[in-house]
Parts: sequence; C-alpha cells; structure tokens
Amino acid sequence: MAYVITRLCVDCLDQGCVEVCPVECIYEPKDASPPERPNMLYIHPTECINCGACEPECPWQAIFEDRELPDMFAGDLSLNATTQDTPKQFRVASPHRDAEGRLQPKHRPTTEQVRANRLRWDEKP
Repeated sequence: MAYVITRLCVDCLDQGCVEVCPVECIYEPKDASPPERPNMLYIHPTECINCGACEPECPWQAIFEDRELPDMFAGDLSLNATTQDTPKQFRVASPHRDAEGRLQPKHRPTTEQVRANRLRWDEKP
C-alpha cells in the first residue's frame, strides 16, 4: 500500500482527493457503514500508484504515506485494505456534482476545525 486514508476522514468526506486521483483508487462504502468500518473514504492498497496527489488535497490532513503513518492510525492500514478484501461492499468514489455536472463547491475547514478533529482521535496537532 502506498497511501492510507485515516480516521481523520470520518464523516468529513471532502473528496478533494477523489478529484485528483489519476487512477480512481479511492473508494467509498456502497451502503451505510457498519460500526467496524467508519464512514470515510478508503484507498485501495494495490491500485494506488503512490503518486501522492491525494495527500495535499485533503483539508483534514487525513492522508499519509504508509511508511509515515502515525502509530495511532496503524489499524487504518488494514481498514483501507477492506476495499480489496470485500470489494462488493465498496464503489469507486466520484466527486460530488450538481445537476449540471459541475463540481460542488467545497467548504474547507478552518485551522481550528482541523485541530479539533485531530484531538478527537488524540493525535497531537
């Protein structure tokens, strides 16, 4: 696996990463997520080409290269791998568009919102 989306993405689903992924390796659950699988985006471990385009696009700072994954998010490595283990439960994520097909405007989080999200998972900002 090259890049990992962590729990910092839970319920955020900005999808900036989806817009820039050149190989469509970012997935979303098809249905409501069970408790063991948070409502977030996931990177398919073998489809990711390690281009790094997704990482700077995430306003929540939820994406890490696997070798730089903070210890507290080590479990998110296998969580992302569920896209490969149970592919029928996922679909390739597609950017949110309006009725005319235009990308939806983004509401970027403030620095304080990002900090609060990190603290929610007990990570030091």
